[in-house]
Amino acid sequence: MKAMNLSEWAVKHRSLVLYFILSSAVAGLMAYQSMGRAEDPSFTLKVMVVNAYWPGADAEEMQRQVADKIEKKLQEVPYFDKVMTYCRPGEAFMQVILKDTTPPKKVDHCWYLIRKKIGDIRGNLPQGVVGPFFNDEYSDVYGNVYALTADAGFSQAELKKYAEEIRQRLLHVEQVDKVTIGGDQQEKVFVEVSHRKLATLGISPNQIFDALQKQNTVASAGSVETQSERVQIRVEGSFGAVDRIREMPIEAGGKLLRLGDIAEIRRGYEDPPSYIIRHNGRQSIQLQVSMAENGNILRLGDSLREEVQNCLNDLPHGVHLDLVSDQSKVVHESIGEFTKSFAEALAIVLVVSFLTLGLRTGIVVALSVPLVLAISLTIMKATGWNLDRITLGSLIVALGLLVDDAIIAVEMMLVKMEQGWDRMKAASFAWTSTAFPMLTGTLVTAAGFLPVGFAPSSAGEYAGGFFWIVGLALLVSWVVAVVFTPYLGYMLLPDFSKRKSHNAHHDLYSGRFYRLLRWLIDKCVRFRFLVILGTGALFVAGVAGFTQVEQQFFPTSERTEVTVDLRLKEGSSFEATLNLVKILEAELQPELGQKILYFDTYTGAGSPRFLLTLNPDLPNPNFAKVVIQTPDIAARELILTRLRKIFNEDERFSIAWCRAQRLELGPPVGFPVQFRVVGVDAKKVREIAYEVRELMRENPNVRDPNLEWNEMTKRVNLKIDQDRLRAMGLSPFDVSSALQTMLSGYAVTQYREGIELIDVVVRAVPTERLNLDGLKDINLTNRQGSPVPLSQIATLEYSHEEPILWRRNRDMNITVRGDVLDGLQAPDVTMQVWPEIQKRIIPKLPPGYRIEIGGSVEESAKANDALISIFPAMLLAMLTLLMIQLQSFQRVMLVFMTAPLGIIGVAIFLLAFHQPFGFVATLGVIALAGMIMRNSIILVDQIDQDIEHGIEPWEAIVGSTVRRARPVVLTALAAILSMIPLSRNAFWGPMAIAIMGGLLIATVLTLVFLPALYAAWFRVKRVKKNSPSQNKHPETVDLAVETVREVVFSKAPLAST
Repeated sequence: MKAMNLSEWAVKHRSLVLYFILSSAVAGLMAYQSMGRAEDPSFTLKVMVVNAYWPGADAEEMQRQVADKIEKKLQEVPYFDKVMTYCRPGEAFMQVILKDTTPPKKVDHCWYLIRKKIGDIRGNLPQGVVGPFFNDEYSDVYGNVYALTADAGFSQAELKKYAEEIRQRLLHVEQVDKVTIGGDQQEKVFVEVSHRKLATLGISPNQIFDALQKQNTVASAGSVETQSERVQIRVEGSFGAVDRIREMPIEAGGKLLRLGDIAEIRRGYEDPPSYIIRHNGRQSIQLQVSMAENGNILRLGDSLREEVQNCLNDLPHGVHLDLVSDQSKVVHESIGEFTKSFAEALAIVLVVSFLTLGLRTGIVVALSVPLVLAISLTIMKATGWNLDRITLGSLIVALGLLVDDAIIAVEMMLVKMEQGWDRMKAASFAWTSTAFPMLTGTLVTAAGFLPVGFAPSSAGEYAGGFFWIVGLALLVSWVVAVVFTPYLGYMLLPDFSKRKSHNAHHDLYSGRFYRLLRWLIDKCVRFRFLVILGTGALFVAGVAGFTQVEQQFFPTSERTEVTVDLRLKEGSSFEATLNLVKILEAELQPELGQKILYFDTYTGAGSPRFLLTLNPDLPNPNFAKVVIQTPDIAARELILTRLRKIFNEDERFSIAWCRAQRLELGPPVGFPVQFRVVGVDAKKVREIAYEVRELMRENPNVRDPNLEWNEMTKRVNLKIDQDRLRAMGLSPFDVSSALQTMLSGYAVTQYREGIELIDVVVRAVPTERLNLDGLKDINLTNRQGSPVPLSQIATLEYSHEEPILWRRNRDMNITVRGDVLDGLQAPDVTMQVWPEIQKRIIPKLPPGYRIEIGGSVEESAKANDALISIFPAMLLAMLTLLMIQLQSFQRVMLVFMTAPLGIIGVAIFLLAFHQPFGFVATLGVIALAGMIMRNSIILVDQIDQDIEHGIEPWEAIVGSTVRRARPVVLTALAAILSMIPLSRNAFWGPMAIAIMGGLLIATVLTLVFLPALYAAWFRVKRVKKNSPSQNKHPETVDLAVETVREVVFSKAPLAST
């Protein structure tokens, strides 16, 4: 039975093949139009936030009594990596981070276990602890954000009502997952009393509490059930308006007084606020929209614009709804830029094909490219892939590789037709001659991308589509090369057999160029050991040069936002932070409409996650974040420079630590340079951290080193005379409750208005509440109802306490962090500082204390370790493929020895173009091995085929190299030049440069090094037709090669004279 020949089948079933081509093109076009769009690929942020509250506890008590118990249970969760605990007085926030190796499908189960385990210990937490609460939606991205502002005359309550109405309408927009309202101020009804006035009237605060609660309580009044019906009884009396609270009677000395006569009652907002958002200098409420899973952000953007315009038409005059973040626009521009790069790369590949192969041959190759892309896009759509930064970049990378098989197939067909074969026979020869070496080469190339596809890390998950998309495109390119390309060649190439006759031994390679190339290859084979030694020396030089290349994890983003962090000293009030924010807003206002499109400030916490790689900041009253949107990169850099100058020179900002920066790409890192000081005692840890900070300041490449928690804050200790307190019938709890009520306020009941519940808060008047010196004069009420000044039972002592305590896996931890100067890479700067830390600080550390490297170096190491863990699988896959094709240990070793040659060109190009070597470039270097071996496989297979057909080994080596030189050079040239558009991209540029340099040098060396290595390994000698001196080589070298062959492999001399 005759073996199946797909190329011959395709030529014989031309109508069916044409149908497949046309249907694939239509399907590909439809898939492209309907595929989801996104800026970045989705990846699972394996982070959950657990928080708990214990009013009245200081940071140390929160750590010991609350956080520590929760941390112990968190450490029992499968895939647990670390827990970062942030304790403030009365609050504890824990970021639970799972290992990078956690399968995404297991993450939800881990969150369930956390809830279950923490729920089991709620009873062991101190009385009064509120929570814990869980946030496993930490990774939600709010790509579209709108700011709702209003002119004077509109209250925040009215603004919130409009926000709720808009939210309800946006939730009905297709592909919207959720809409969150941010920055809305909680309404309160304040009942402000003077403790002095209450003492004069003989009224205790408890009387006011009791009266308010009883008046506003909803309680069942029963029902009357007759023979025919049941009637519910309702008692009216709850507060229908604030005025009803003023009219409420309070008994004092036998008289009834209106509450409004003894207290100031007003409706307001949370005071002090905990979180305020401002847009262009005006207080705003944000509507933050997240997209449904696998949605199309471009379609969502169009739908939102239409609905928002409808909302604007319905809003009253003076209420404004402005777009703050529009991810659809960013994605549209990003895809447009990639589409432009793709078109440029496609044009480059087609031009190379036309110029090197001729018009008709070039057309055959050119038609195969869109066909491969159409089929690839159809499969991507069917398997749920979106068009994003990774998939689009992968298609551009694949573009230069997917023409390889088509060029090899059509070039083989062309050669056979020029030798006199008819079109049918020539078209089917690609299958019998090169189909399976091409398949092996294609699979080996795809295997080079294997580590990123299966790397168990966040970086691997982020960039994992690189392997799948490139591998898919390469496999499709092979199918096209053996099925569709022969058909296209049969239909488009001229039939040389009808023009003139040829004999079977017609030499197509007798031109001047090929004669020169033959002479060069012949010399390389003759002086094989010099070539091998020279190549080895170049490789050593390349490795040495590689150590001089700048290191990087992921580059900064090309988005046009500038973010600013403002952090006042610990213990600063919310009002002080807000005042500094307003000063910065005043500096930004003159640039509005020019270098700044708009800006938003977030006081008390960070911004929403409008970008996947942005880490939200935890709540803190002394922290503010500013997000500034500029029109382009040039404006971004000008604003960034101006802000840094203001922060360095303007004395008004000296009260805060200020940081202006660009956005990041890749998994979030935070500060690029980080050193963790870990120990037992907070005071000692801080002392060591200060030493590390001073050492970092000595390095001119580190910008503004700082600590994540700094100075201690003021504290007032009440030393209570317990005997006197008990004599008055009071307890410490009574004292704390009274002070809490007078100073911070106590929510007695809730005022019900529609669907809203508004707390009624009793507290002291501002003159008594905001005066630290008057604290001792606050009156308490004993059991008899008589006022007791605080000074009679307690003395006030002033001290300091830790305002914040950071822990990492239950160890005290302070991170010393900093930025690097523009143009420098964080790993390089980190490794400049680290030796000094090792020399000057680490030897002096007491037992139980240590310093660790964090930041981009740590995250890069994790990502690289994850890649390395897949290396054995990659090598096994490559070896298996090579053994199946070559079925010889010797030949497999020959092919493998060409793989590292790319390092030479990588080092040269990265250094020449001043490009850093980061995670994405690492992927390119790993994949280079497969690209290089692809050509080596085909060349070795061609040599073996010639030898099997009786050609003398020397001539087989030289002749095969000469014949394969054109397709090898053409495919490499197409791959190299197609990388040019990507080289301009910040994300893909280093990888493109690395592949260009590595492939260029490796291709040249493959054509000279592999023939020499083949001849040396198998001791190939020329048939003695010329001078006997032609093949003189040192006997010791021959002996060494022969010894290795005998030890490692079976002796199988290939050549004979």
